Formats: sequence, C-alpha cells, structure tokens
Amino acid sequence: MLNIYFTRHGETQWNIEQRLQGWKNSELTEEGVRNAQLLGERLYQTNFRTIYSSSSERALKTAKIICSDRDIPIHIVDNLKEISFGEWEGKTQVEIEESYEKEYSNFWAMPHEYNHVPHNAESLPDFKLRVEKAIKGIIETNSNGNILIVTHGVVIRAMMSFFLDVPTKNMWDFPIIHGTSLSLVRWNGKQFQKVMLGDTAHMG
Repeated sequence: MLNIYFTRHGETQWNIEQRLQGWKNSELTEEGVRNAQLLGERLYQTNFRTIYSSSSERALKTAKIICSDRDIPIHIVDNLKEISFGEWEGKTQVEIEESYEKEYSNFWAMPHEYNHVPHNAESLPDFKLRVEKAIKGIIETNSNGNILIVTHGVVIRAMMSFFLDVPTKNMWDFPIIHGTSLSLVRWNGKQFQKVMLGDTAHMG
C-alpha cells in the first residue's frame, strides 16, 4: 500500500494580494511559514521515504520547512509546477477581468470551455497531461510506504481528477485547497482511495 500525502505550498504575499502566480514566484508570508511548521509537527511521526516538491521556490521552501531537521530526501519534480497563466501572472483578479472577463470566468466556472489561453500560457489538457506524467512516475518509483508531495492548488485539483477519474468540467467541484492543508490518497496497485482532502486541523 502506498500512502500519497500531499499539500499546497504555504501562503504567499501574492495570495494575500489575490495575484495569479503560476510559474512566477512570490515569497511565503510569516503565516505561510508558521503553517508549514505546524504541518511539519503534525507529520513528524510519519516515516516518509521521500518528499517530492514542485520546482517553484514557494513549494520547495515549504517542503524544506516541513522536513525541518529530519533526514528525508527531497526530489524536485518540474512537472509538479503550477499551471502557467502566461501574461496573466502577477496580475490581480480585477486586472485580469478588465481585459479577459469571459476567458477568466471560463477558467474558474467552466474549465472545459477554457479555450482562449493567455499568451505564453498552458492549455488545461497540456497541463493535466504533465501532472499525470509526474504522478505516474512517482507511483512507478514507489510501490509502498509513505511519500509527501508539495505542490500547488490547481495541480492538486488535476491530481484528484486523475486519482478519481473526474472530467475536466468538474475540476472545481473539489473543496478549496488551503495552503499547507493536508490530503491523503492510498494506492493499492489497482485503484486509488481518497482518505482526506484539504484537512486543516493542524492550523488551529
């Protein structure tokens, strides 16, 4: 049995400012750091074989905080990066809606209708394929034990869609995934079982 724990990076300054991050980075806030420390305390007794982190700085820093002084290898996986929003990155929701109201609305309300991709951004099908590639690679490498994945909000929705065979149009039906919340899916070699999603008990 493989226990796949996963979390979203800690809160960042751009999260507070409601700016899209995507492949761009923003520093963790004090709250983001504190909550990553609390998650590390919650998971301290869990024996992880490996931590897999997105290559984005905010995710890698979160992984290192969770790991703390424990001797757990951290593997950086580029395909666990957030979806690229192209020219929308760094802009606030209000700024994006002023120029791309329909496209922005489609992304969040009808992702299967998200056909107009911002300049230099990823399409949802391409994004989901690379996330699935990352997960399949991780599963092939680990047949049992505990692993931790540190990644991003939209990536987690893509992961859950893959685990539970949920179509793109229902990607946003999952609950909001808060920074440093904890999720767990089990893989028995044949099927995935959701144990918890977005749990924040350690954050008080």
